[in-house]
Amino acid sequence: MGLRELGEGVLMSNSVRVAAYALREALHDFDPTTVSPADCATLAEDLARTEKACAAARLLAVSRAVERGAHRDRGFNDPASWLARQGGTTTSRARQELATAAGLDTCAQTKHALLAGEVSIGQAHEIVRAEIESPGQEDDLLAAARSSDLSKLREKVRTRRFERMAPDELHRAQLAARRFRHWRDGFGMVCFDGALPPHVGVPFVNRIDLTAQRARRAATRDGAVPERFEAYAADALASLADSGTDTRGPRSELVIVCDLSAYRRGHAHDGESCHIVDGGPVPVEVARDLSEDAFVKAVLHDGVEIRRVKHFGRHLPAELKTALDLGPVPAFTGRQCVDCGRRYGLEYDHVDPVAHRGPTSYDNIEARCYADHLAKTERDRKAGLLGPSCPPAPRRQRAARTRAGPETS
Repeated sequence: MGLRELGEGVLMSNSVRVAAYALREALHDFDPTTVSPADCATLAEDLARTEKACAAARLLAVSRAVERGAHRDRGFNDPASWLARQGGTTTSRARQELATAAGLDTCAQTKHALLAGEVSIGQAHEIVRAEIESPGQEDDLLAAARSSDLSKLREKVRTRRFERMAPDELHRAQLAARRFRHWRDGFGMVCFDGALPPHVGVPFVNRIDLTAQRARRAATRDGAVPERFEAYAADALASLADSGTDTRGPRSELVIVCDLSAYRRGHAHDGESCHIVDGGPVPVEVARDLSEDAFVKAVLHDGVEIRRVKHFGRHLPAELKTALDLGPVPAFTGRQCVDCGRRYGLEYDHVDPVAHRGPTSYDNIEARCYADHLAKTERDRKAGLLGPSCPPAPRRQRAARTRAGPETS
């Protein structure tokens, strides 16, 4: 680096530091009650973009300092510990961020978007990792990151990975990535983090969800104000751990969609499906092994017209619920909220309400999370589709869940 470039770098560094100091000074006396709600909304959006840009600049500065060993002058042998101390985060997250910074050299557009505050460090991490695994994805993933949140970007990356990797290769990678760790938080609570391959994890979380739903319904029937679903799920996890090999309680199903020809042959050809609903592709051999010790639902692509399953009333016939749980035909990717894309804590909602004589049929039922279901019910009520005697949404929703459980409406 020449003297001119060095001088320009010093000027840039001083300029950024002055701007950072000025922003902190301005924020020190910020009082949102003196600003209109509309201006607060605009300010929140501007600050979110500035926050992402600041985080990006800080990360790149840290990466450069670490590259030259400057963190040791601050008394840190581990660069991740230095970064974690600055940001008030964990060393594991700091290591992930340092890895992201290193990968930005191969993702110039993502680096530019990061510094412009258009994407977050978490989104950049997903793009960089995906680009390293399979080059050529940056443009498409960056466009998705600009228009969605982190969870939707992760889902897109995961879908791309499923499409790219052979089921055998994916299965080996999942087995190698399994993990479990635990720690204590500031309240003394036992916290944990882990990852299980789909053929183990899906039935495990399904049983927890079913037990939690049953506990929440029982509390509602008893007239109590329901707790957060996460609280019931924690109780269900503890109960499952205490039960050991006891198989009593709600049955948890592992639903595998596999082309019959592939199942008989022992492997799938291009265009043939073999996957766990909500879990992704699996080798046909794994599907065969699981079918010997599992409750299997058979789904025929042809010969059964799902839309003919129709009646009036709230009850979902078993064959209709199976079809709805599988998700859209022929991908069978599992159900998710039609409004926000959430996959957990879902309820089934009649597009044309039952009170308006809407049928319980495949083409008149959609999955929605509780919040979006509530909003849809309010829209139906205001549109006069629920009848003059129908109570407001919150009370009606509680009554419906008491009668039929969280998955019907």
